[in-house]
Amino acid sequence: MSARILSGKEFAAKFKEDAAKRARALEEKYGVTPGLAVIIVGEDPASQVYVRNKDRACQELALYSEVIRLPETVTEQELTARIDELNYDKRIHGILVQLPLPGALARREKEITGRILPEKDVDGFHPVNVGRLVMGEPGLVPCTPAGCLKMLELAGIAMDGARAVVVGRSNIVGKPMASLLLRENATVTVCHSHTKDLAAVTREADILVAAVGRPGFIRADMVKPGATVIDVGINRLPPDADHPRGKLVGDVDFAGAAEVAGAITPVPGGVGLLTVAMLMENVVTAAACQLAAQKD
Repeated sequence: MSARILSGKEFAAKFKEDAAKRARALEEKYGVTPGLAVIIVGEDPASQVYVRNKDRACQELALYSEVIRLPETVTEQELTARIDELNYDKRIHGILVQLPLPGALARREKEITGRILPEKDVDGFHPVNVGRLVMGEPGLVPCTPAGCLKMLELAGIAMDGARAVVVGRSNIVGKPMASLLLRENATVTVCHSHTKDLAAVTREADILVAAVGRPGFIRADMVKPGATVIDVGINRLPPDADHPRGKLVGDVDFAGAAEVAGAITPVPGGVGLLTVAMLMENVVTAAACQLAAQKD
């Protein structure tokens, strides 16, 4: 294995350290602790784990945290009423609704998450924040691509003038990742299921981001020698004797790609650890903006 391993644990610790320092500065200046509210609907086991991780991260950084647990039977009107309450709660600077939502609520996901005020939308999903990102204006950015970009910066990976290829065009990762790389003056190509001769495109990439949700989709022969490979995928394989719960793997064939790439993120232990860390950054950023606006 020749590639440099970009450890999510190392970078996440740095992100959290920066967020904690900024939070303390806000407390000293305004006497206010940045606060996050997470709404979880139902009992989905994976969502429960994600919410616990977010609450634990807030406690580690001494941020204010509320977890609002609602039953699967909650109506859209009841859910949006809780969001409205949080929108005008001055203790809360960031709000997120844990996805996926269950049942019929899932079909109303955009409308429900869009109820969150843009300045408290720490997931970066509100159309106002999406528009700010595309236009290159300040705003809250989706946590996973924001974490990837900050990791590239701290790792000293040159983006200005680089050829970047993003495989996947989701609103959560692919599209915002492309916009962030464009901000850094990379030449960006976004690939998807209709892209012809995908391997020829990916082999041109100095920075290759895989976000398709398909285990081992990016093979070694699709990677340019010396490229930086960012694996956003988290996939659980069927259980076997060695992995009773199913092995976690990314969208990249790690063992093969690591022999070709110059730098690569592992799964687990890579990008996944950055997401919660960047959420903490977004909460502090949201608090700073709101407190400054109140003072003005």
